[in-house]
Amino acid sequence: MVEDRSSDAAWLAVRARVRAATPLVHNIANHVTMNVTANALLAFGASPAMVHAPEEAAEFAALARALVINIGTLDATFVAGMEKAAARAQALGLPWTLDPVGVGATAYRTEVCARLLAFRPSVIRANAGEVLALAGQAGGQRGVDSLAASEAAVDAARRLSAATGAVVALTGAVDYVVLGEEATAIAGGDPLSQRVTGTGCIATALVGACLAVAEPGPAAHAALSAMKAAAAGAARRSAGPGSFAVALIDALAE
Repeated sequence: MVEDRSSDAAWLAVRARVRAATPLVHNIANHVTMNVTANALLAFGASPAMVHAPEEAAEFAALARALVINIGTLDATFVAGMEKAAARAQALGLPWTLDPVGVGATAYRTEVCARLLAFRPSVIRANAGEVLALAGQAGGQRGVDSLAASEAAVDAARRLSAATGAVVALTGAVDYVVLGEEATAIAGGDPLSQRVTGTGCIATALVGACLAVAEPGPAAHAALSAMKAAAAGAARRSAGPGSFAVALIDALAE
């Protein structure tokens, strides 16, 4: 039985630390969800900076409390900035999160993810298809969408965590926080989360905010729990996907 842990005191304490610290979170985000991701971080209590130019990405990473890299809309400039920022984060011991959007869909995405994994992310936030692809199992992804339920990728998440040393924040109808052999399930949320773009990107950004004030395991648990709780709250006061998207930002501020 999967327990709904979206109201645990532990994640609420991490959120409180985020709001007390207002940490600067450096985001190399994608064009589709950059605005909503920044707004979600502001609502949650963090300070977002959307900086991707390779000329300044490494320098800016050194100013931040955490780094978030999302590969949703790749191009050569974005990739150069990602690699420079990730290298600086690794050199400084700065915690960082990788969102391998659509990995496995093209050879380019898979290659870029392999290069970024070499910089040792603290957390990998991914859907089931992306986790399966990173673990070397094909067929779980259609573009950026997963064809597999999160439960089907838990063992792959364990292998991925063991291979990379990262916490794997596996998201779906049920989320899992995986570190080595340990997997903690988080239920809750609402199906409307799948009807609007950006909810996965928001979850990744929240992991970054929580990484600024907590260790990777508690940070991933807090971020995913916050998303589940916010989605459930937003669904209660929305009429459909459009109003849900707005209500989700409001719920993250509660």
